[in-house]
Amino acid sequence: MDFKRQIILLLALVAPITLTAQIKLLHGPYLQNITDNEAVVVWEADKPSIGWVELAPDDGTSFYACERPKYFDTNIGVKVTSNLHSVKLTGLRPGTNYRYRVFAKEILYRKSNRVHYGNVASTDVYSVAPLKFTTLDKSRKETSFVVLNDIHARDSLIGVLLGYNKNKDADLIFFNGDMISILNKPEEIFTGFMDESIRVFASEKSPYFVRGNHETRGEYATGIQNYFNPRESHLYYTLRQGPVYFILLDTGEDKPDSDIEYSDIVDYDNYRTEQAEWLKTLKDDPDFQSAKFRVVIAHMPTVKSPDSWHGQNDCMDKFTPVLNNMGIDLMISGHLHQDEFHEPNSTIKYPVLVNSNNGIVEARTEGGKLRVTVRHEDGKVAKNLTFSTGR
Repeated sequence: MDFKRQIILLLALVAPITLTAQIKLLHGPYLQNITDNEAVVVWEADKPSIGWVELAPDDGTSFYACERPKYFDTNIGVKVTSNLHSVKLTGLRPGTNYRYRVFAKEILYRKSNRVHYGNVASTDVYSVAPLKFTTLDKSRKETSFVVLNDIHARDSLIGVLLGYNKNKDADLIFFNGDMISILNKPEEIFTGFMDESIRVFASEKSPYFVRGNHETRGEYATGIQNYFNPRESHLYYTLRQGPVYFILLDTGEDKPDSDIEYSDIVDYDNYRTEQAEWLKTLKDDPDFQSAKFRVVIAHMPTVKSPDSWHGQNDCMDKFTPVLNNMGIDLMISGHLHQDEFHEPNSTIKYPVLVNSNNGIVEARTEGGKLRVTVRHEDGKVAKNLTFSTGR
């Protein structure tokens, strides 16, 4: 064989290796929107790919004992080609443990109606225990939850706050806005707080995400729902765990829509009006009606002061008249970067707890009581509160 033919043969052998270099999982997986019968899994690969989740019961059998059901990342019946994948798992049972793993299969190129695939990346279920999660259970007699807010990309603070008092073991963990300061590119979601959250808990427990005013800012701000609540209709929603019905509001920006900072691209006044109308419908929800406690989680509090800005005032004007008639037991907010507690009064008929940017709200139910502790970064307790319900 002459030298020229040897070179051609060598190139023919090397080219496929170059084209099919191993795809990798960059971020995740992490969980979103776990309810009593659904869960969403999100992850990002380093190459365009199709993605799917395999699901198995937590029954002690090998993950390889049988063919596990596959849930694909699809849109209108077509498997999505993307680096970022989100899959909704449906038909789950309440209060049940599940194991899962995720896959990303590289798309090398398309030609006409043919798709050419590369390698596959997946989470490990052989050398390490499979990832797990537990669905919510409306019938539970008691529950616990924690709330963090205003982290502003200080990702190390997440592990510190969740490390106190076994906070990462709470039934629900809420991120109540301003987890980053601006969103110009998707990578800032992970470097700002999600990589650390995945390391600490988010692969096996959903961080329930509430948008703050800072997550509305930046070139990629409109893409945030690709990462949080990706299979839901809105960034505002409800959920029920045990005796607690949670209402999660998206309070938008804090300045007038016409402010120069927003470059004439926002319409939060109408967005808050839309949510106020949605709030009125919740009284017909059987889960709302039967809940022992009703808790609102919103980034900006519905309180006014001489120095409060337009967005906060608009929340007060639009949400409070509705919430006043809903028997709300507690609102938990952030935004102000300081601890505040507002007792119910003739204008706001529910208590409002404002958590600082350096603290965590720890809450648990005990019979007819909702016990709440505010703990600071140094581990010291700043406030203990107890709320009773007449239901």
